[in-house]
Amino acid sequence: MTAPSLPTLPQLRQEIDRIDSAMHELLMERGRIIDTLIEIKKTAESGSAFRPGREASMMREIVERHRGILPLDTVEGIWRVIIATFTYVQAPFSVHVDTAGGDAAMRDSVRFHFGFTVPFIAHLGAGPVIAAIAAAKGDLGMVRLDQGSGGGPWWQDLQGEAAPKIIARLPFVERPDHPASTPVFLLAKPLADAAVREEIVASLQVERWSPALTAALAQHGVAVETSCGIPQGLALLVSHGDEVDTNAFLQALSAGGTPARYEEIGSHARRFAFAR
Repeated sequence: MTAPSLPTLPQLRQEIDRIDSAMHELLMERGRIIDTLIEIKKTAESGSAFRPGREASMMREIVERHRGILPLDTVEGIWRVIIATFTYVQAPFSVHVDTAGGDAAMRDSVRFHFGFTVPFIAHLGAGPVIAAIAAAKGDLGMVRLDQGSGGGPWWQDLQGEAAPKIIARLPFVERPDHPASTPVFLLAKPLADAAVREEIVASLQVERWSPALTAALAQHGVAVETSCGIPQGLALLVSHGDEVDTNAFLQALSAGGTPARYEEIGSHARRFAFAR
């Protein structure tokens, strides 16, 4: 039995050209749908078009169905740029970034997740980032988790109903050697019904670190992201699942002699682990 012959190089190149043309046509078709969406929603008049829940769902589906030799980094990056650019087309926004801990890693994170169309605005410190978001119509902010608290407990500026809030944690797809691996929080004005509440982020203030605090954190599954000493005691940025009973957590602290002030300052989708 004769083995089937392989296609010629010209034939393969023709197929590649066909696929490239089809992808371009689909992107333009997506653009036409966005035009109609803008007319229906009047998004450009109502502020941010960012929807972290829908984005997280899309990224989970993309990662789960991905196969073949094309690196996941490339696939994720392409879709991130598509999502961010079409979001920008609906309602233009900038990303305000705290570069006090270094510019390169933060710039990589912004460009990987938002591409080059969305403007990048650098600030020296989280405070100016939060202030810029509060003053803008629908801008986003980016603050890194691993830079320490040299600028003080910046997260306390997110307290208050009208203050900007944490809406996402990036990178969302968690895997070794991620090209934009710097852990960051995304900030925005409150998104109301668009917020995702799989993980809650809160500001916690206590008089001091104590065995009761350590025990309560462990017992109730509350993680400390960072902390900072303040004149009133100790300020902590904590996170936990939406299923955690915060009243029980605070009661455990009080019973152990550690009264605390707790205020939710945002939430985000639970990160998606990829280990294929």
